[in-house]
Amino acid sequence: MVTGGLALAACSHQGGGAPDTSPAPTDVLSGGPRTSASSDASLKASAAPADSPGDHVSPDSLQVLVNKRNPLSPRDYAPSDLQAFGSVQLRSAAAQAAQQMFDAARQAGLSLIALSGYRSYAEQVGTYQHWVNTYGKEQADVASARPGYSEHQTGFALDVGTGAGCDLQVCFRETDAAQWLAEHCTRFGFVLRYPWQQHETTGYWFESWHFRFIGTDQADAYRKAKARSLEDFWGYPTAATYAD
Repeated sequence: MVTGGLALAACSHQGGGAPDTSPAPTDVLSGGPRTSASSDASLKASAAPADSPGDHVSPDSLQVLVNKRNPLSPRDYAPSDLQAFGSVQLRSAAAQAAQQMFDAARQAGLSLIALSGYRSYAEQVGTYQHWVNTYGKEQADVASARPGYSEHQTGFALDVGTGAGCDLQVCFRETDAAQWLAEHCTRFGFVLRYPWQQHETTGYWFESWHFRFIGTDQADAYRKAKARSLEDFWGYPTAATYAD
C-alpha cells in the first residue's frame, strides 16, 4: 500500500481480463476509492467469522485482517519481531519468505527491491495528517490509510519495485517483475493484496506492487480457491469505506 507516492487508479489487469470502466480519480494512493455501501450492517465485521480458519483479529496473528472495517487492536500496535529486509523492516517470518522470493526472482533474471514494509502508528499519523491538512479529510480518506488501519503496521505487508520509473505507479503492472510476482508470490506465502477490480471489496485500488504475507499453506489455499481478495477468502464483508 502506498502512502507517499502517486499512483493513477485506472489500469488494466496484468493477467488479462476486461478493463475497469468504473470512474477513478487521477491521483489515488493506498487509501483507495471511497465507494458507496449497500448498508452499514452488510459491511460490519467486528470479529472473525466462526467458519473461518485461524485468527483474523489478534494483531500478532499471521492471518490478521486489516482494512477500513477492521482496524488493529490496539490501534498503536507494534510487532516485537521486526527484522531488516533491505532498506525496510518486516516481521521475521515475512522477511525470511521475502528473501526466498527475491532469490527466486533473481534466478529468473529479475532484480527486486523492497520499497516499503513496516510502518509504525506514529508514521501513519504524520502521513495521514499531511493529506488532511493539504486536501481535506474526504480526499485524505481516498489517499491514505488512517492510523491503525494500515496493513503495513502489521509488518506483513511489502511493497516491491525494481528501482525504475514505474515503481509504485500504475505502469509497474506491465513490468516483468510485476507479472512474475503475481504468478509466483503464493509459493512463498504472499498474495497480491489489492487485486484488479476488487476495490469495492478491499477499499483500495489495484496495486500490482503490494503483497501480503499469510504463510505458505494459506497462500496455496488462496491460489487453489482462485480467491478474489482476502476478504472473500476469509469470509468477510466488503470494506470499501470506514464505519464512521
